[in-house]
Amino acid sequence: MVKRTRVAEIVEIDRVDGGAHPRGTTRLVGQDAALAIVSRAIRGHRPPQAWLICGPPGVGKATLAYRIARYLLCYGATDRGAADLGVPAKDPAAIQVSAGSHPGLLVLKRGFNSEGKLMTVLGVEEMSRLIGFFGMTSGAGGWRIVIVDTADDMNDNSANALLKLLEEPPSRAMLLLLSNAPGRLLPTIRSRCQRLSLRPLTEAEIEAELGRLLPEMDAGERKALARLSGGSLGAALRLAGGEGVALAREAARLIDEARAPDVSALFALADRLGRITDGLDMLGEFLLQGLSERIRARAGQPQVDKWVDALERLRRGFARTNALHLDPRQTLLSAARDLSMTTRRVGPV
Repeated sequence: MVKRTRVAEIVEIDRVDGGAHPRGTTRLVGQDAALAIVSRAIRGHRPPQAWLICGPPGVGKATLAYRIARYLLCYGATDRGAADLGVPAKDPAAIQVSAGSHPGLLVLKRGFNSEGKLMTVLGVEEMSRLIGFFGMTSGAGGWRIVIVDTADDMNDNSANALLKLLEEPPSRAMLLLLSNAPGRLLPTIRSRCQRLSLRPLTEAEIEAELGRLLPEMDAGERKALARLSGGSLGAALRLAGGEGVALAREAARLIDEARAPDVSALFALADRLGRITDGLDMLGEFLLQGLSERIRARAGQPQVDKWVDALERLRRGFARTNALHLDPRQTLLSAARDLSMTTRRVGPV
């Protein structure tokens, strides 16, 4: 019998101050087009067995996935529920999903190792839970839902394990794969999923949500956060806390001044990061997000693939530092050097 995913076991690295966890969030902002596609498929009795939900971090991928899960676990692939896939908050399925205790829902995320450190990959050990889960008798609603958050975190072994399941999916089951960078996934995985792309939110949408979530904040500061967020409500909420705004500006400066970085300023920034809880992680997130946005804006232009390669090197560098507790100063200097070399070779992004 497969072990249920209890709320205490769910790694909540996606929870940010000022916002609820996606599994307890019923409000989906700015993704009406994607929601309409999903609604037509599910309420039209023709849902795919796997969705690949793509988009930048913080735009609502997990919120949409849990919304789909609640509806299917409550109504199945029928039109008995609302067209927006909303489920009453007091419905037993909604309560269980919010609590992380529904027997028909399995959430796969990176776990912690024996030393209590967050793992850098979603390994085959986690994926092996799928076999037992789909071997269970269906719950009261007859559906079993798996959310993989994120599929980008899979290594080769776990990706191949998932692929085997996609080749022979069980009935009345749905896989919801979340991805910030779908191009990194195996083509065979992408081809077996129906892709659903979520767009970055507008500044007006983010500003309005910040007004609802952080009403005590000055309106001018909310406007600045919306401008710096890159279309991500999650990023805006992280920016709102502590040193977030300053680190977002430092990340943008690293990209803007990549050709000739100020080494003394880099050392000063590294020392500053050491005094901020999760400072390097935050800077890395803003740097990767900012670089991703600029790359998307240059899509189709000559040599943009060189910047895609640089983005992946930076992503691996920050992940390695987090996993091995390496010196933040060296990581920052390496990132600045890579940005500088790429800029000199192919031009600014």
